[in-house]
Amino acid sequence: MLILVNFVFGSSFPFTYLRIMALKWKSLVPTFLKEIFRSLKRKKRQAALLNQQQSGQGLTQAELKQSVLNAGILPGDHLMVHASLSKMGFIEGGADTVVEVLKECVGTDGLILMPTSPIARLQLDYVSVNPSFDVLDTPSAMGKVSEVFRTSDGVVRSYHPTEPVAAWGAQAYEYIKDHTNKNTPYHWDSPYGKLIQHGGKILYIGVTLDNAGTHLHTLEDAVDVGVPVYYAQEFRLPVRDYEGKELLITTKVHNPEYSKKRRCDELLPMFLREGVYREVYIGKAKTLVFDAKKMFDVMVSAFTDRGVTMYNPEGNK
Repeated sequence: MLILVNFVFGSSFPFTYLRIMALKWKSLVPTFLKEIFRSLKRKKRQAALLNQQQSGQGLTQAELKQSVLNAGILPGDHLMVHASLSKMGFIEGGADTVVEVLKECVGTDGLILMPTSPIARLQLDYVSVNPSFDVLDTPSAMGKVSEVFRTSDGVVRSYHPTEPVAAWGAQAYEYIKDHTNKNTPYHWDSPYGKLIQHGGKILYIGVTLDNAGTHLHTLEDAVDVGVPVYYAQEFRLPVRDYEGKELLITTKVHNPEYSKKRRCDELLPMFLREGVYREVYIGKAKTLVFDAKKMFDVMVSAFTDRGVTMYNPEGNK
C-alpha cells in the first residue's frame, strides 16, 4: 500500500497520511490472508535470528542493558513492558536475559509490570467455556518475555481472570492487590490505572498499540465513550489463588463487535504531536516509550474536546 501511494503521489506525500490509509486498507484484508502473511513474517524473522546467531551479530547481556539505558530507562522507574522477543534480534540467553536486564535497569526501588493474559483470541470466546484461572500455573499468552517474567524470582501476579498483570519491585503487591475490586480490568485502581497515578512509563518493544494497546482501555473505564465497548453479560469465573483456594471473580469482557472496529495505531500521530511518546531502539526493535499519565490526559482531553477514541481516531470533524 505504501509503495503504491508513493508511486502515485511521490515520496514527499505525508507519511502520516500514508500510514492511516494503509491501516484502513489493512482492515479490508480477509483474516485467512492476514494469517498467511503473519506466518511468512514469522519464518522470515526466525531465519534472520538464526543468521544473526551464526554470524555473531547477536546482543550480549551487557549490550542489551546499554540499549535499554540509552532508551532513557532509569533506576526507580515504574515500567509496563510489552515486548516481542523476535523483533529485538538474537540475544544471548533469550527472554531470560531480557527480564534480567529490565530488572537491573530499574533496580529494586523501581517496578516492572507485564500483562500476562491467558487469552490469545477474543475475550468472549475465552470466557464462554468457563475457564479456571490459576494465578500460579496458567501461562501467559502475551509472548515469551511475559511468560519468563511471570515465573521469575520475586514476581507476583494479580487475580484477574482475563487480564492478569505480573509485577516485580518495591511496590509490586500494592499495584496488583486491587485489580479485582471492580468488574472491569482497566479501572483506576488496577495496575494500569496505578501506573498512570505514579507517572510511570510504557515500553512497546517491537510492538505498537494495535497489538499491545491495553492502556487505551483506561479511557473506557474512566468515562463513557458512547459505544458499548463491553459485552452486556458479566461473567463469574473461578480463580485459584496463591494458597490454592478457589475464588469467583466477576468481570466484564470486551464486545467483539467493537473489538473488530479498533483503529489503535491511528492514534499515534496525535500522541506523537502531543509529546506523549518518543521512538528509540532496544536491540533491533523499534520501541515506543510512552509517558503513561500524559497518554491518559491526552486521551481524556481529545475525547472531551473532539470525541476521539480508538474507534473514531478522527474525532467529530
